[in-house]
Amino acid sequence: MQRAGGIAALYIAVAYLAAIPYFVFLVNYPGVVDPIQKVISLRDNYASMYWMHVVSFEFVALALIVVTLAIHQRLKEYAPSTAQFATVVGLIRAGLLLASVMVFNYGMGVVVRLYATAPDQAVAAWQVIEPVASALGGSGGEVLGGVWFLLLNATALSAKVFPRALNWLGVVIGAAGILSVVPALSGLEAAFGLLQIVWFLWLGIVMVRALDRRPETE
Repeated sequence: MQRAGGIAALYIAVAYLAAIPYFVFLVNYPGVVDPIQKVISLRDNYASMYWMHVVSFEFVALALIVVTLAIHQRLKEYAPSTAQFATVVGLIRAGLLLASVMVFNYGMGVVVRLYATAPDQAVAAWQVIEPVASALGGSGGEVLGGVWFLLLNATALSAKVFPRALNWLGVVIGAAGILSVVPALSGLEAAFGLLQIVWFLWLGIVMVRALDRRPETE
């Protein structure tokens, strides 16, 4: 389970790194504000955006489940109750992320098809669908992600399970996620998103290397 968790963590980091240039620079979807232009962007980039969502969010949600279970396996003997609660939070977060991308992709397909015959209705429909998908994915505040990071890393820090620097980084990420729900501190959501890439990459390397130094027993 530990090797699978390490590989899953590395996948999450790589998937997010691939998603950033695609969404920000290639299609520039976050920079589109006009509702009509948003739907046009969906139409023009439907195939690539669909598969990028699958690779960088849907599979990431599944990988997050593996990481959550792997870390629970490491922490449960040190703080059973906290580890269990953090695991539940992590699984809920993964489930919501999976729901988010499924709503986005399915809704995108409906809107793209509708735009060919009823553009105004398509634009109106997307103005309803997009906020739902975004909210499920954590837009507007990374409370679940913040709590998950904070609990896991605080427990790991106390138990000395992972490198202290990695755990402290996780604590900072967790605090940023929780504070991002405050409207005046909404910018912390971006910091949360970027720093978690570093954390997952680091965690994956630590977990895989640790297993390479000893025989696989799990």
